[in-house]
Amino acid sequence: MADSRLINIENLSKRFGSLVVLDDVSMHANEGENLIVFGQSGTGKSVLLKCIIGLLKPDSGEIYYRDKNIHALSISQLNEVRKGVGFLFQSAALYDSMTVRENLEFPLVRNFNFTRSELDDKVMNTLELVSLADAVDKMPSELSGGMRKRIGLARSIITDPELMLYDEPTTGLDPITSKEISELILNLQKQLKMTSIVVTHDLICAQIIADRAILLKDGEIRYEGDLKDLTDTDDPFLKNFFSTELIKV
Repeated sequence: MADSRLINIENLSKRFGSLVVLDDVSMHANEGENLIVFGQSGTGKSVLLKCIIGLLKPDSGEIYYRDKNIHALSISQLNEVRKGVGFLFQSAALYDSMTVRENLEFPLVRNFNFTRSELDDKVMNTLELVSLADAVDKMPSELSGGMRKRIGLARSIITDPELMLYDEPTTGLDPITSKEISELILNLQKQLKMTSIVVTHDLICAQIIADRAILLKDGEIRYEGDLKDLTDTDDPFLKNFFSTELIKV
């Protein structure tokens, strides 16, 4: 395994009943890289992320986080690895009954031993990174969709992860807000020196942040490489896929 690889996936397969979702997938993410994962609905993109973080167990294959085989770890060992991983869900997954402050404090209180003063500083510093410090005592219901996405991102990065997993980070947002979130993801990745794996249908988002891209089709990697080569291809499936996605955005 190359030293620059933070995540290395070897021959990963996952099925649900007779439905094969991932079929002998091998891929990697380098340290400091933004890797985009494209694919039609139901092609295993979100399943891939959940396997990486250990929320789903593959039927076969291996996933390495540095030198650790994710699915050979005990629960306590896996939880230690998860402290270094942030996950932004499609819906931002904020706790509706908690304020923004309480949402951001939740992973810190659960995993670390910060003092009250340290918690306050960490929350405010992280909110400043997403330009929402003035929302600290608001409820999620008081926020717009774009603001909720920013707060979800803030909660994901508050533990200083070295790996960020994004599941459709711009879904449901208008084009202007989608562009703002994409630029924020790129800026945070550079500022915090994170590795990012981004599942998306949003080609504009990908054009802003991608260092490299893969495309899943029928549970397999159909393409891997530079985004420009992927979108400029003569392959009929890829041409149709990206023309359709451009129409959506």
